[in-house]
Amino acid sequence: MVRPFTAKAVEAMKSDPARRQEIPDPALSGLYLVVQPSGAKSWALRYRWAGKPAKLTLGRWPLMGVADARAAATEAVDKIEHGRDPAAEKKATRAARLEAELSERDKVKTLIAQYDKRHLVTLKSARTVRRELDRHVVEVWGDRNIHDIQRRDVIDLLDGIADTGRVVTANRVRAYLNTFLGWCVERDIIPMSPATGVKPVAKEISRDRVLSDDEIRWFWRACEIEGQPWGPLGKMLLLTGQRLGEVAGVSDGELAGDTWSMSAGRTKNGRAHDVPLSDAVRDLLAGMDRIGGPAGLYHTTTGRTPLSGFNRGRKHLADRMALIASEEAGEPVGIPHWTFHDLRRTAATGMARLGIPVRVTEAVLNHVSGTGGGIVAVYQRHDYADEKRRALDAWASFVAQVVNGKAENVVRFGEAG
Repeated sequence: MVRPFTAKAVEAMKSDPARRQEIPDPALSGLYLVVQPSGAKSWALRYRWAGKPAKLTLGRWPLMGVADARAAATEAVDKIEHGRDPAAEKKATRAARLEAELSERDKVKTLIAQYDKRHLVTLKSARTVRRELDRHVVEVWGDRNIHDIQRRDVIDLLDGIADTGRVVTANRVRAYLNTFLGWCVERDIIPMSPATGVKPVAKEISRDRVLSDDEIRWFWRACEIEGQPWGPLGKMLLLTGQRLGEVAGVSDGELAGDTWSMSAGRTKNGRAHDVPLSDAVRDLLAGMDRIGGPAGLYHTTTGRTPLSGFNRGRKHLADRMALIASEEAGEPVGIPHWTFHDLRRTAATGMARLGIPVRVTEAVLNHVSGTGGGIVAVYQRHDYADEKRRALDAWASFVAQVVNGKAENVVRFGEAG
């Protein structure tokens, strides 16, 4: 009597270098152990479908054991008895899975992730570019197949951004998107970029928005009412005049006493920069409710990464400003649109009002253009540390007096002595 297969028996079966073997399982009609000349073993079910012989490969030994092979064969036989072809179903399932994999491979969100990994990671601006692509491209096109994106889609995407009043952002996204799509062409993902020939949404005009004294007062009150995370961020932006990404990323490791030191890798222009901290900024940081984390960040909601979602945060503060202004006036007050970057310009303009020399203001802002460019930048190595400290102290004092309604009593830089 032929005994049913056991794991030990299957393991012991030898291959024939000269031929492929199919050994039937005595316990289940139609189930075979296939032994290749190489020694590889697998399971198969032979059956008839529509009057013709058919075969279904079940799995490889030893990943599929004896019991599993019999269970799979029994399930397949049950399908046959109910008028379903298991081999055809397996083929269809495999085709659908392959199609889904191919579809996922060409989705915009998948390709932008690859673009980040293979290209953006080499750039200093990687974080900014990825953030803008995620915010404006993945958010809208993420699940779309890149082959379906047409020139009209690019135009509609950029127009949609510009229609919210963010013309400069639309132009930046156009540039980032153009480079990404060009990368897709280089990698033979698409034959031609749908952004080819798409012009900037509008000509950019250098912004000159500066908050008025009333707006500074409303802004400060809005920050106090809003609280963390946006309140302290807004105040520090105004008091230091530094860039949004730099302020958002301030951490314990960058602070030593009354100085904030940023490495070259943390600044937009790649120049290490020291920012003297006024008492107002030090008090602000000391009074924050910290969220613990390995990065030692101040402006964070996770403890691991800096604060993000800046458009949402700006809107929170802008809405509160409008309410505060309207309450003061007793009627609705319209406040012109402002951005976080306008706080930097407001600080620079405020220091000019205080009589602070342009070169000192540029040192505070870590500018390399203007009076600090060219031959001056090469041969003038004075770091203006003392001048920067006096300037930022004077600016913090000025802001405090504006907030308290006493700006008319401000003493100009250099007059106090």
